[in-house]
Amino acid sequence: MTSPTAATTDSEGRLSPDRFRQVAGHFATGVTVLTTGHPGELLGTTVNSFVTVSTDPLLVLVSLVTDGRARTSVGNAGNFVVNILGADQAETARRFARSDRPTGVTAFADLRWRPAPHSGAPILLDGIGYFECRVTEAAAAGDHTLYIAAVRDFDLLSDTEPLLFVRSRLTRC
Repeated sequence: MTSPTAATTDSEGRLSPDRFRQVAGHFATGVTVLTTGHPGELLGTTVNSFVTVSTDPLLVLVSLVTDGRARTSVGNAGNFVVNILGADQAETARRFARSDRPTGVTAFADLRWRPAPHSGAPILLDGIGYFECRVTEAAAAGDHTLYIAAVRDFDLLSDTEPLLFVRSRLTRC
């Protein structure tokens, strides 16, 4: 194994977070909007750190910034919906990625959505598909909280191309 090069370390020899983000940014990820809440109190946030974990039982994992509103909302509610975005939904991804993103019913006012059957969290009907989940485990991991969740409901809504995030920009396949 080789030691880190000067390109991956800062002036004090520590591994560089900026260089880490740059290198990791070359790995394309799918783009989702995680929603939580109920029709009176809704929240959505763009998430690209989503993976399936197991098919027996059905489990997924999401990673949320520890000091973010979404982490607090998921922690309080104990459930969420992961909505997989299609290639034509870049504006939806941007809306829920903003630090000043809207919350509540107004955040979803011009989107087609319905409440998930178990939690009431929004299912975005123009997305590719969704997973309604119940948190089973949470773990601190650096500046993020990892949530492992049991899938309670899911469906494929469209067979379109997914929205991807690579090299700090939204794109399609």
